[in-house]
Amino acid sequence: MNVYKMNCELLATCSALGYLEGDTYHKEPDCIESVKDLIRYLRHEDETRDVRQQLGAAQILQNDLLPILTQHHQDKPLFDAVIRLMVNLTQPALLCFGSLPKEPNFRHHFLQVLTYLQAYKEAFASEKAFGVLSETLYELLQLGWEERQEEDNLLIERILLLVRNILHVPADLDQEKRIDDDASIHDQLLWAIHLSGLDDLLLFLASSPTEQQWSLHVLEIISLMFRDQNPEQLARVGQGRLAQERSTDVAELEVLRQREMAEKKSRALQRGNRHSRFGGSYIVQGLKSIGERDLIFHKGLHNLRNYSSDLGKQPQRVPKRRQAARELSVQRRSALNVRLFLRDFCSEFLENCYNRLMDLVKDNLLREKAQQHDETYYMWALAFFMAFNRAASFQPGLVSETLSVRTFHFIEQNLTKYYEMMLTDRKEAASWARRMHLALKAYQELLATVNEMDTSPDEAVRESSRIIKNNIFYVMEYRELFLALFRKFDERYQPHSFLVDLVETTHLFLKMLERFCRSRGNLVVQNKQKKKRKKKKKPVASDNVPYSPGDLEALWPSLAEQLQCYAQDPELSLDSMVPFDAASEVPVEEQRAEAMVRIQDCLLAGQAPQALTLLRSAREVWPEGDVFGSQDISPEEEIQLLKQVLCAPLPRQQGPEEPGAEEEEEEEEEEVEEEELQVVQVSEKEFNFLDYLKRFATSTVIRAYVLLLRSYQRNSAHTNHCIVKMLHRLAHDLKMEALLFQLSLFCLFNRLLSDPAAGAYKELVTFAKYILGKFFALAAVNQKAFVELLFWKNTSVVREMAEGYGSLDGGSSSRKPPVWSPEEEARLQELYLAHKDVEGQDVVDVILAHLNTPRTRKQVIHHLVRLGLADSVKDFQRKGTRIVLWTEDQELELQRLFEEFQGSDDVLGHIMKNITAKRSRARIVDKLLALGLVAERRELYKKRRKKLVPSDLPNGEESLKDFCQENLEEEESLPEEESEENEEKEEGSEAEQTPQGSSVLSSENLGQSLRQEGFSGPLLWLQNCLLQVAGDREEDGCSQAVPLVPLSEENEEAMENEQFQQLLHKLGVRPPASGQETFWRIPAKLSPIQLRRIAASLSQPEKEEELQPGLDPNVPGQQSPEEGHQKEHRAQALRALVLARKKKAVISDAETAGRKEQLKVAPKKRQLLDSDEEQEEDEGRSHAPELGTPGIQKKKRFQIEDEDESD
Repeated sequence: MNVYKMNCELLATCSALGYLEGDTYHKEPDCIESVKDLIRYLRHEDETRDVRQQLGAAQILQNDLLPILTQHHQDKPLFDAVIRLMVNLTQPALLCFGSLPKEPNFRHHFLQVLTYLQAYKEAFASEKAFGVLSETLYELLQLGWEERQEEDNLLIERILLLVRNILHVPADLDQEKRIDDDASIHDQLLWAIHLSGLDDLLLFLASSPTEQQWSLHVLEIISLMFRDQNPEQLARVGQGRLAQERSTDVAELEVLRQREMAEKKSRALQRGNRHSRFGGSYIVQGLKSIGERDLIFHKGLHNLRNYSSDLGKQPQRVPKRRQAARELSVQRRSALNVRLFLRDFCSEFLENCYNRLMDLVKDNLLREKAQQHDETYYMWALAFFMAFNRAASFQPGLVSETLSVRTFHFIEQNLTKYYEMMLTDRKEAASWARRMHLALKAYQELLATVNEMDTSPDEAVRESSRIIKNNIFYVMEYRELFLALFRKFDERYQPHSFLVDLVETTHLFLKMLERFCRSRGNLVVQNKQKKKRKKKKKPVASDNVPYSPGDLEALWPSLAEQLQCYAQDPELSLDSMVPFDAASEVPVEEQRAEAMVRIQDCLLAGQAPQALTLLRSAREVWPEGDVFGSQDISPEEEIQLLKQVLCAPLPRQQGPEEPGAEEEEEEEEEEVEEEELQVVQVSEKEFNFLDYLKRFATSTVIRAYVLLLRSYQRNSAHTNHCIVKMLHRLAHDLKMEALLFQLSLFCLFNRLLSDPAAGAYKELVTFAKYILGKFFALAAVNQKAFVELLFWKNTSVVREMAEGYGSLDGGSSSRKPPVWSPEEEARLQELYLAHKDVEGQDVVDVILAHLNTPRTRKQVIHHLVRLGLADSVKDFQRKGTRIVLWTEDQELELQRLFEEFQGSDDVLGHIMKNITAKRSRARIVDKLLALGLVAERRELYKKRRKKLVPSDLPNGEESLKDFCQENLEEEESLPEEESEENEEKEEGSEAEQTPQGSSVLSSENLGQSLRQEGFSGPLLWLQNCLLQVAGDREEDGCSQAVPLVPLSEENEEAMENEQFQQLLHKLGVRPPASGQETFWRIPAKLSPIQLRRIAASLSQPEKEEELQPGLDPNVPGQQSPEEGHQKEHRAQALRALVLARKKKAVISDAETAGRKEQLKVAPKKRQLLDSDEEQEEDEGRSHAPELGTPGIQKKKRFQIEDEDESD
């Protein structure tokens, strides 16, 4: 539908509203019905919002609805209907479309709707409209709760929603082009709200105990009113300019003046005495051009400093998904009268409404009475009004509701949730990043307010600040929050302003924490560690049993006496002891070893009856193998078996080494389930500020700071101070200057030091000189420092750069290499020299098997290299893994093996068995082709001996059909080792074999049966595809595999049919490669003649042009004039011949059974005759008038081929 051409019904409905004559609007009698019809139309609009766009293009709201609202508000039903319609028309575009559309078509509709909304906002910027709304709202609020009806509450809510919608419309900055201190459309709207008295009604709704239900609506409207305002600037309106502001402005002007003077000076130096065309050309020594010669410079020498190899190059375009996030919120300075009104509104809101309203909103959020993401308005209000209070006249009592540890916890929880959602929900990552920015601003303002409380003259306020800080610094989550935000900072989703706030908040938090630690002396904080779940360790032989053999011999006599008594006791119950743990995750079959250990423990503890009972119970559970004795074992044999169990070194699980482990085991037995759920272990420790600061000494944190430092010219002085302070903490306080030895940072220092206005950045310049001095001092000792500039570094690398490489490994006991004794080294050398030249085995595995001391493979390899027995670790790569490069010796070996086995049936198989460096089949084939030893892959296929096909087969066509089917089954059962050349075989052998003979004949029967099943359309589509590919290959002169893409549902069903796929196999069409392709493909080796012959075989069975002697089978449309009336007779003759052959096949079934078995072992690929002469011969024979000729000729062709091979 064309939105610019209005729908007839919609046009008639709009015309029935009324008309405007001068300033007076005359409504029609059925005006209210027309308004309701428009509401109904909007309810049923399509996904492009066509009705909304047509009404916006016709300016219905400006020309009809607003005049009705202002001039006919006494008509209550009409007023209610107009408010409903206006709320619907002014709802946000994002709400209409659900989200920002990505498709260009829907994006156009979205922007069009947004343009109409901006026009609505401009139309509402009048005192009349808001005067009517405020007057109506005032009258409704005068009603008591017992007098107010449901319709009145709905009207109040709709008025608030209408105001919300109008304020929500974003400003069109390109269209307005307003500067600071100029009244924008949003300022005009705010001024209209102020003149109409609606701001006083909003304050009443926020402070009245009886109007609690509108708290979220009021908070949302207030947040939209102050959307573009800066709270600190707003608080200082009307107070005159402070000395700090004047000094800031003077510094900015001085920077601009210095840069302007530097530009004038550089331009003066660039002016040459002569004309530019006589500037001459120069050779720049030491700077190479594209070739090997020095660069020739064709401009004046004054331009040489600005020369770069990148001049004139097209900058690389950054993809959209990698571009930095753009700033969405823009702060501006409104007109003075608007700012004065907003300042007074903030003061009254803080004094009368803030604490109560924020309490109500938070209660609704915690009870989940609010809508999704409404907590963002709460966090915005917290950050804005607390900043206003701090900048105006700091009174902690005005914001006491949000100045508590509970508020810190609430903000931290939401900040963590947004952080996690940004990492998981990548599609909406930008939205989660914006919400995270709001939470960070609120957290920053909470910290700033607590910090401001420390300077309060009131002792109670300072004590409250100390308590809050004590709670915040104690909990680990508050300290780890900034580290997590820095680690996962992503400039694609988080804008520059987020990084500024994160750096400033971190600076404030560290400053408060450092001051608090100094004042307290020692600070105890909470520490949480993730408790690792205990994994069952592999049992190890208990060589160190606490009982010696002598102790066991001394213990046995007493046990033997008890066992003698209890062995003859028939009342010994087997039910009292269960030898396995039914609740264990280990299967019962695998618990035999644990049962044996339990028997031994009972014997060691002197519990002979329990040991005997366990033995007999275990024998009942595990009778196989007679591990616990046979079923008919005698008591004496049982006693001897228990003695063997007592003295046996059974494998046991290693127990805990810590003291008090037995008590822990008892507690574990009592509370197993609770300990399984307990993952985090909470403890306390003494806090060290430098240790906490070391957590920031990572490359991810430093990268974020360097990224922000790149824009030092746009940053505020406070932001640059926060950056330098953090980098100075890391470099000076932690003695880790090498963390900042990075080339990108040094390029930034170079730009800073060469800046004409560098005098305005004294702190930055001083820090840059300090780092550069430290670097050159280190470079004088460590020449590798210049190479280290290219990489970001961690703390271990920094330490090695300063103390020497390898010092870290020597100082850390955990990283010391294993010690090898002289005997072990001699044994290692002996084993290596004895087995290094043995083929077919891994020398390291052999060494590990013969070493007495257990070592890892890595330790053995590294020690071999250290002893000089091997050149590199790469010499011990496992066979057949990642060997890509061929040495000269390996190439000579491959050539020798190829010449040796060239005449064998399986050349490639013999080469792979005998080659020294084991490689994959594909690597060897590629190398043989590269060396020119073979011309094509087909020469390396395994040759199979072919048996002769008997010439006296009674049913040639049927036998060939069986033969092709056996061929297909044989191809499917290929071993995995031949899967790499399946594609070449299918493109080669099938292309030669199938189209020329057997498939053409047997495919006719398949095609006929497929037509009977309703696949005539797909067969015609396949025939057209074959003919089209044949024509394309004739025109282009080259060919490649062409996919068969079924575009219709009928063709797609046919391609999934097994019988249709069997037909494709017979025609030589290649199936898709597993995991790489989706569609069947016409092989590249099929010539246009072969493709046309295949297509002709797919024709209707009634069209037997191939059997006429005077017709060309390649031209389907050619027919003799006498053929029309004889079609039916020939068709009947063909059917009769087929029936006769079938009967003959049934009679001779017993005779041909053995011959068919011979066909099953025939080779999977048969080479048919490819010469043009034999093809023409076959075509001539196929045109013979005898109907039985094709089957006989087919058998002859196979016989000829086999005779050639036998010769």
